[in-house]
Amino acid sequence: MSDRPRAVILLSGGVDSATAAALTAREGYALYALSFAYGQRHAAELDSARRVARALGAARHEILTIDLRAFGGSALTADLAVPKDRDEKAMGADIPVTYVPARNTIFLAFALAWAEVLEASAIVIGVNVYDYSGYPDCRPEYIEAFERMATLATKAGVEGRQRVTIRTPLIRMTKAEIIRAGTAAGVDYSLTLSCYDPSDEAAACGRCDACVLRRKGFVEAGVPDPTRYRAS
Repeated sequence: MSDRPRAVILLSGGVDSATAAALTAREGYALYALSFAYGQRHAAELDSARRVARALGAARHEILTIDLRAFGGSALTADLAVPKDRDEKAMGADIPVTYVPARNTIFLAFALAWAEVLEASAIVIGVNVYDYSGYPDCRPEYIEAFERMATLATKAGVEGRQRVTIRTPLIRMTKAEIIRAGTAAGVDYSLTLSCYDPSDEAAACGRCDACVLRRKGFVEAGVPDPTRYRAS
């Protein structure tokens, strides 16, 4: 293990997690990337996560399989249509069907277990309070509550040997600000994938909420969009 402080980074392979990872690496942390094959229809994101982890020099990258299709309840894990061609007003009207029940809680629990073993001082997640979705597990108060729970839930925390901080470097950044920050930190966004419904060749659909917001973010950031979109 590296002598640098260690951080477990939840790495999906999208813009936000790649940026959060790059900013964390720039602060001197050794990255321990954690991704999940959870039955998501956009499993091509895992190839992106592998590419990003390699590019950022992660000390280790684990991909865990936990099949959330057994529960369903989301367009990402069940036979439900992914919303397409929505404007931002429609996106912000309610919590969308792409919300995966308790996903961040599940992911953070695995990250906490690995952080305890690694004696890592941080878990990093690329959640954002300005996200169009209003996902309940992206809010600052949720992150604060999980961090308090983490101290109570681990042997290291109870014994006072380790306090894990849940770091959210993007929490109050717009998508354009995230892209600018990542570009400054050297992120190659051509390695990333944000689309909820990519083609079999991992081309982005260009029409789902994630694609619409990603495209808009690059335009507002003034950064060329390297995304490979599906031919219409």
